[in-house]
Amino acid sequence: MSAAKQTTLADHEPDLSKLSPAERDAYEAVYEQGMSGREYARQTDRSWGTVSNLLMRARSKLDVFQDGGRDG
Repeated sequence: MSAAKQTTLADHEPDLSKLSPAERDAYEAVYEQGMSGREYARQTDRSWGTVSNLLMRARSKLDVFQDGGRDG
């Protein structure tokens, strides 16, 4: 008998075409490349609040991290 493979978020890649370019850039930097939200804000010359909103909208559109996530 073989054990069932546990699925992870990486097994279900979201459709990023639903996102605006700014949301997609922030999402990729933070959730795919592992950059902190605050570091992304510094590198893109945006406020942390703006980046936080971009990430919140991206998560909402993608329906991921509904129980919380990593913003910063």
